Amino acid sequence: MMKELIFVRHAETDMRGLYCGHANPPINAAGEYQIKSLLYELKEEKIDAIFTSDLQRAVSTASSLAQVFTTRPVIRSQLREINFGDWEGLCWSDIETQDAALARCWLNAFPHLRAPRGEAYELFRSRVLDEVSDIVRTEEGKCIAVVTHGGVLRVVLQTLCSMSQQEALANTTSYCTWFKYKVCL
Repeated sequence: MMKELIFVRHAETDMRGLYCGHANPPINAAGEYQIKSLLYELKEEKIDAIFTSDLQRAVSTASSLAQVFTTRPVIRSQLREINFGDWEGLCWSDIETQDAALARCWLNAFPHLRAPRGEAYELFRSRVLDEVSDIVRTEEGKCIAVVTHGGVLRVVLQTLCSMSQQEALANTTSYCTWFKYKVCL
């Protein structure tokens, strides 16, 4: 049996360009427009179920999809973005200003050095992959949409689709971007 997963990055918020992580801003006006475009792009798909991060930017995006595909989103906290700890709400230049040495060290050691009081990358990666495995095993249908965050999508693209870190980043920078992944069960 074949199962399709459609991974979707949430719509834009006013925290665009900042380390958002576990912060919980709503989508903005640009995000509303992005959702309309996403719905148009996905109109030919036959989505049976929708799973989403519990953060409101993902829930709002998933709820719009759910209305079109007449289903209810299943909320999963394990689909959250990585927690950036003390860097939440900051832009990179703020981080460099606060501690240039740590910022350089973090860039050189990525993904092995976590942000101050942030989540370790390996724990984040493990959490995401465990959750995706659970979703694949669900009986919710043949085509499942997973609405989540850029970092989560990069983990999926690097691990399941064998993309490089740079390729995964390039494919997840846009809000409401999506890709399909097929799994044979």
